[in-house]
Amino acid sequence: MDIFLLTDIIGIIAFSLSGFLVGIRHRLDLLGITIAAALTALGGGILRDALLHRTPFAFSEYYPAITVVITIMIAFLFQSLRSEKIEHRWLFVISDTVGLVAFSITGALLAIHAQYNIFGIIILSFLTAVGGGVTRDIMINQVPAVLVSDFYGSIALIVALMLASLHYVGAMNSYSIFAIALFSVLLRLVAYKRSWHLPTLQGD
Repeated sequence: MDIFLLTDIIGIIAFSLSGFLVGIRHRLDLLGITIAAALTALGGGILRDALLHRTPFAFSEYYPAITVVITIMIAFLFQSLRSEKIEHRWLFVISDTVGLVAFSITGALLAIHAQYNIFGIIILSFLTAVGGGVTRDIMINQVPAVLVSDFYGSIALIVALMLASLHYVGAMNSYSIFAIALFSVLLRLVAYKRSWHLPTLQGD
């Protein structure tokens, strides 16, 4: 569970920052920015824990909320981030990617710990990774990024499949998890840089 705690904190920091940047871009006030950051960082974990039939970590532990607050406070010290196209800046892309991968890992690890089957591992990993971002996007009235963004949700599925495979062959350890995390982050960044997209169906 030390790996879970580490990846959870990394994910909270990364998604708090990406939520903060989205709030800045949409010209939200201080409360709006805080809500956007908190929803992005904690929403997926709350959904995950609800599916696991347990009290969400965000409601029973202090570190999630404290991590969000500290991240927001530090981010406010760098107000030069304001831009109409801030979501295209590499700071947002990297923080969102790190959060995506970190939460994909925490969701998959908890599903494995709960002895879920491969379907359950994929679903829990996916919801943990994208749940907060979807909630944030709905709140600011835009199509959730996971539905249209470049190779975004696919990363969560890839992470879940690789972790499940490691578990089934008995090769799960800190080094293999780190290797999967590094590979997934690099894959997402390359996909963003090269504008990779899954096929779409064009209507009339």
